[in-house]
Amino acid sequence: MSEHSKEFETLDPQDWEQSKALMHKMVDDAFNYVQNVRDRKIWQEMPKDVLNTFKTSLPQQPSNAGDVYKELHDNVLPYPMGNIHPRFWAWYMGSGTISGVMGDFWASILNPNLGGGNHAGHKVEEQVINWIKEIIEFPKSASGLLVSGGSMANYTALAVARNVKAGYDIRAEGLKENNLVFYGSTEIHSCNTKAVELLGLGTKGLRKIEINEDYTINIEALKTQIKEDKANGLQPICIIGTSGTVNTGAVDDLNAIADICEQENLWFHVDGAIGAIAMLSNTIKPQLKGIERADSVALDLHKWLHMPFEAGCVVIKDNAGHKNTFSLIPEYLEKNTRGLAAGENWFSEYGLQLSRRFRALKVWMSLKEHGSERFGRMITRNVDQAHYLGQLIAQNNLLELIAPIGMDIVCFRYNPGGLNLEDLNALNKEIKLQIEERSIALPGYTTLNGVYCIRVAISSHRVTYADFDEFVNSVLRIGKTLI
Repeated sequence: MSEHSKEFETLDPQDWEQSKALMHKMVDDAFNYVQNVRDRKIWQEMPKDVLNTFKTSLPQQPSNAGDVYKELHDNVLPYPMGNIHPRFWAWYMGSGTISGVMGDFWASILNPNLGGGNHAGHKVEEQVINWIKEIIEFPKSASGLLVSGGSMANYTALAVARNVKAGYDIRAEGLKENNLVFYGSTEIHSCNTKAVELLGLGTKGLRKIEINEDYTINIEALKTQIKEDKANGLQPICIIGTSGTVNTGAVDDLNAIADICEQENLWFHVDGAIGAIAMLSNTIKPQLKGIERADSVALDLHKWLHMPFEAGCVVIKDNAGHKNTFSLIPEYLEKNTRGLAAGENWFSEYGLQLSRRFRALKVWMSLKEHGSERFGRMITRNVDQAHYLGQLIAQNNLLELIAPIGMDIVCFRYNPGGLNLEDLNALNKEIKLQIEERSIALPGYTTLNGVYCIRVAISSHRVTYADFDEFVNSVLRIGKTLI
């Protein structure tokens, strides 16, 4: 039967006006969802009947779009991760922006592949990357790429570091001898360990250097380890500095690391997933001095820049080294001087992905709407709030700060006295869980030198100082009840 003898079937709506009305309702509901975020539970367990709805078989026949939306409304929206809520402090995640949502919406409507090509999306990403270079004071000649997040940004940069510093054509010949060594502190993010492993160097290819009392890398221990490794026939190639550790927000001495890299001819990479974008903050920027000397920097734009997931970025000064690490152009991707396939430096030549989402549009729209200075003020306020929480802790003899406040991360515990470490750890874990289960807030946790800490990572642009007053009062109330 020919398509002319029956209704032509597509995936477009059968009734465009009806579909438009449903979309308008979704937009209204979405705005209300964000605007009234404080009126809902920050997090809650999913009941068994809801969990069972996710165990049904593959839908083979169409459903009414309105019914599908009702399922979303009933079974998904009430059970969020909670990270758009102002009291989400568990992990380091941004809160999103409405302009970011609009950017994601239009990115899906346009639906281009940002692997390359001569179209506006490519120019938008180029501009966003140039803005990021401007923020961290990198030269215009540097290369860059928007990626899924910090893990892929760090992997991309470390791959370039390996290939540039290996001393031979590692793409053509593979690893000749497994004697290449990277360096970072014991507080380094685990994604860097994964990257070094995937780059063929194994876990032993990343030397984890002891830290100082403020959780920054010990520079003298770093120098000693490099010297020992060279004496043992190993080839140091890269030092990874961290601007904002996950546990405490510590910022390594980036200038001291840059000096070592210059003296030893090593690649200097900064894992700035947490803190690099804080170059926008007049308060934090002095702590990041030296980041502009790095060979490469990884950033997470879905953290303190509040982009909807996913949005990471890597910038690399050695444009040629970056391109030579990833560029591979088969005949079906050969560029033309005219038409859609025109243009130099396609993004697919600078990373693993050929198919790439239009991530740049939400960043472009958000920065244009709000301006970089407003984002900087939001960052500064979070830092001030961290120190405000620190003051509340210092003023109460039942609370104890466990680590120096790094940027906007506060690690503390409830300590009524008279308990051993094991009982104190169990008590604080229970306090944290009850705060979470009662939907008071979502703090995180970590363990520092065997001490279980309630960890508060403050990154929301919606959080107020009063939220911390109520949080501390809740910790004290629950702690007293448990004791």
